[in-house]
Amino acid sequence: MSIQQSDVLYTAVATAENGRDGRVATEDGRLDVVVNPPKEMGGSGEGTNPEQLFAAGYSACFQGALGVVARQTKADISGSTVTAKVGIGKNGDGFGIIVEISAHIPNVDTATGRALLEQAHQVCPYSKATRGNISVTLV
Repeated sequence: MSIQQSDVLYTAVATAENGRDGRVATEDGRLDVVVNPPKEMGGSGEGTNPEQLFAAGYSACFQGALGVVARQTKADISGSTVTAKVGIGKNGDGFGIIVEISAHIPNVDTATGRALLEQAHQVCPYSKATRGNISVTLV
């Protein structure tokens, strides 16, 4: 379900120059980075790249969603981490991405951890935005 413009609480604004081989910066100046293709894709690999930025955003957002569901279920997720692996490769339309989300949740058993991941995947805004568009695997 989409949100309406009147429901927006915050809008991030970033501008890229020269696409995957240039620079990207946010309007407020808090993020200003050089972007270069990774060596695996023929680039210099000296800067960051869109996949790293997406992985950083997705992992942070998913960790937040994990916190929401943990509070609802009274699960202890202290000391937990969430890692997002974002791969890029060729597909029938040019290029596509694939994501693997893994979590380390030391204070819960495996079954509880898996249930928390599944619940977080349902409420995470990044998961909602990508659902049905890219492959996301939970580990």
